[in-house]
Amino acid sequence: MSTRPLLNRRLNGMGSTIFAEMSALATATGAINLGQGFPDTDGPAEIAEAAVRAIREGRGNQYPPGPGIPELRTAIAEHQQRFYGLGYDPDGEVLVTAGATEAIAAAMLALLEPGDEVIAFEPFYDSYAACIAMAGATRVPLTLRAPDFRPDLDLLRAKVTPRTRLLLLNSPHNPTGMVLTPDELTAIAELACERDLLVVTDEVYEHLVFDGAHHPIAALPGMRERTVSISSAGKTFSFTGWKVGWVTASRELVAAVRTAKQYLTYVSAGPFQYAVAEALRLPDSYYAGFRADLLRKRDLLDTGLRAAGFEVYEPQGTYFITTDITPFGEKDAYAFCRALPERCGVVAIPNSVFYDDPDAGRSQVRFTFCKQDAVLADAVARLERLGG
Repeated sequence: MSTRPLLNRRLNGMGSTIFAEMSALATATGAINLGQGFPDTDGPAEIAEAAVRAIREGRGNQYPPGPGIPELRTAIAEHQQRFYGLGYDPDGEVLVTAGATEAIAAAMLALLEPGDEVIAFEPFYDSYAACIAMAGATRVPLTLRAPDFRPDLDLLRAKVTPRTRLLLLNSPHNPTGMVLTPDELTAIAELACERDLLVVTDEVYEHLVFDGAHHPIAALPGMRERTVSISSAGKTFSFTGWKVGWVTASRELVAAVRTAKQYLTYVSAGPFQYAVAEALRLPDSYYAGFRADLLRKRDLLDTGLRAAGFEVYEPQGTYFITTDITPFGEKDAYAFCRALPERCGVVAIPNSVFYDDPDAGRSQVRFTFCKQDAVLADAVARLERLGG
């Protein structure tokens, strides 16, 4: 038996995601799961029926085209034009992926060489660290600090070195809910152009902005040819299990990302691609109603968390609320979340696992509000026990 470790050393410490761990804890204890970000109701019935119709008609039941079905690529290009005035050729500048997670992995594997540096906002979604590691690159965190979690643009500039290859952005930002402003995006774009950096931007919560608006960095001068924009259907249409994501970028960047992507899943979600093509063409009233419903849920949970005694950092976007547990005399978010199901029957996520800096998020806990009103109300009532 070899004594060499089985797991590639680049993935040390990444054996199980916090989402799997906490969701398993919710199942084992019967607790309300406000941890992993998935809705507890399905999206529009007509979109579900579109998937059923595609299956029955034999569309997508066999391997779809590698870049994605033409109908979906066209719908994605139309979406980018409709909402942001961005023009992309569906036949070379759009790539369909197995969710945004695969798009991020393919982009990192395609665009990075060992020794390259990637600057990413910290706390970061856990797959970022794993994908950068698998590419052999080095992540360089730019820490977003409470209470407003705004990026320090001077510090960002200082972190760029001759080894910096890429900026990995996430706005609206998971887990903090921060949304980059036009001024911040302009400064980041100017830095990218000045230092000849690529930008990969995760925009999966683009239609869940409550304060301000989402502005794609790809629309700024000089950025279209150096930006890989990533989004997905899961969050916008509440079908997270379908795993339909996409990349929009210049023809050259899409070709690079596609080269890596084709050796990951190759293709996925055939019938669901037809349904998502229809979803993207839903009227503006759908998007407005979806956002309004989640805003109401945000405010419901926000009010309840404050009443329970948490320090609450109100998010500008996404469907997560970051809180601080120090008002309870607690300092360790991971220990707090491990004990929370037994204490009051609720599961949350410790933000501390999303930081390289062990102190920056040590006392932060994330809750999701993409649940039914009755579930949120029940969770709030349970959390009030913490103050007892």
